Amino acid sequence: MNSCYLGIDVGSVSTNFVLLDDNGIVLKKLYLRTQGEPIRILKEGLTEIRDFIGDRYSIAASGTTGSGRQLASLIVGADIVKNEITAHAVAALAVRPDTRTILEIGGQDSKIIIIRDGMVYDFAMNTVCAAGTGSFLDRQAARLNIPIEKFGGYALKSSNPVRIAGRCAVFAESDMIHKQQTGQCLEDIINGLCEALVRNYLNNLAKGKAIESPILFQGGVAANVGIVSAFERELKEKIIVPENYDVMGAVGAAILAREETEKKGYTIFHGFDIIKSKYEAVSFQCSHCSNCCEVVELLADSQVVARWGDRCGRWSNAKEQKRAAG
Repeated sequence: MNSCYLGIDVGSVSTNFVLLDDNGIVLKKLYLRTQGEPIRILKEGLTEIRDFIGDRYSIAASGTTGSGRQLASLIVGADIVKNEITAHAVAALAVRPDTRTILEIGGQDSKIIIIRDGMVYDFAMNTVCAAGTGSFLDRQAARLNIPIEKFGGYALKSSNPVRIAGRCAVFAESDMIHKQQTGQCLEDIINGLCEALVRNYLNNLAKGKAIESPILFQGGVAANVGIVSAFERELKEKIIVPENYDVMGAVGAAILAREETEKKGYTIFHGFDIIKSKYEAVSFQCSHCSNCCEVVELLADSQVVARWGDRCGRWSNAKEQKRAAG
């Protein structure tokens, strides 16, 4: 039976799964909407992965990343848990070892990663403003009754983009509506929006940072050819969109998991029986001290399997401790 390596990236908008073979080739990838239910989506994704590999492969390592990486790691038995910056950098370097800049825009946040000599040299993240993220573009496409897959194509048909105020999602939407009311061409409005969102990204994240080629564009928004074109005009550089741009975080997690298990010689992946278990995450406030930590408790079939969120380790270091002792 051949080995494969599982990477999982749990974000607020999407949960992504990737299976890599021994040569680092993507055997299978899943891009699933998290829908505010990461545990359910994790189980659905694992079910699809199980059905895909059948008796052909065995999972030799698993890794998790993303905002829900700790939760996912406890459920699947991850060999390594890494932040999104590291995961995206590792995946980019696997595609282009000479990568020097990574632009990443996901569903709810965006980031820029500066690579020098094959290592993360600098980075910045924006988790505050929604302007330019996938969810904002989805909303604008829906408002204009345009399939999101075709949204960027409209921008490429523009001959005279209008200037849109892109520093705030609310102002950008209001400005777009105003431009429509004044009779501006839809293609020019969309192109103007793409340019505004690129300016917003660069002003917020790239200040003081040298953006050098090769530049890789990762995350779901990389599918938007209008945004790609706007970046190329603004930076006057070629933008590379990798084949698996939408799941690069999961790719990086799978690569890191393989490296980890090759060092230690075994995996702690729990297997697919976990799909049958009933998982539930609940929280409670500890009153033991003035910190009043909110402790998250993960239960599998009504049994506590992990706790986290406490600053002192009172709960996370003693998962079987009774709440009443708090």
